[in-house]
Amino acid sequence: MEEAMRDGVAERRERLMESLRVYGGHYAELSRRFAAWLGLHSTDATAVLEIAAAEERGTPLSPARLSERISLSTGATTALLNRLEAAGHITRAREHSDRRIVTLRSGGHIQERADEFFGPLAHRLDATMSHYPPQLLEQFEAFMAGLNATMDTHLTEQGPAAPRSPHPTSGRTP
Repeated sequence: MEEAMRDGVAERRERLMESLRVYGGHYAELSRRFAAWLGLHSTDATAVLEIAAAEERGTPLSPARLSERISLSTGATTALLNRLEAAGHITRAREHSDRRIVTLRSGGHIQERADEFFGPLAHRLDATMSHYPPQLLEQFEAFMAGLNATMDTHLTEQGPAAPRSPHPTSGRTP
């Protein structure tokens, strides 16, 4: 670790992590505003975005996979999906040869609403990114993929979060 400190890796990591925390805060605020704009709870809007993004990638989600992606219990995910389906924001389809498998699809209006809301930001991001050479952006994509893989590995090895006692020695609150 001392060698990393001498080489400036730790300082660079701290600067990059701070930039990513700021970006994460902006992303969270944008998601909150999108939810308000749609008139949905933020968790419901996050689920709708996850479902629509998975569809765009050509890998639609199952309820279990959505539950993992948004960190909800199976029961909470079922209640969320019931609300979204009743409002016409999503559909559940049994399009797999194994009819037990449920695929989640976003309602047609969701993609239009998401494009309307996020379109101006997409244009701004495209303009910002156009100032950088494609090779640098490819390196950045690879860098982000590496960071995400590292975080995924760490989270998997750590396992689910367990509630912490407020006071480690006695288990009582002061």
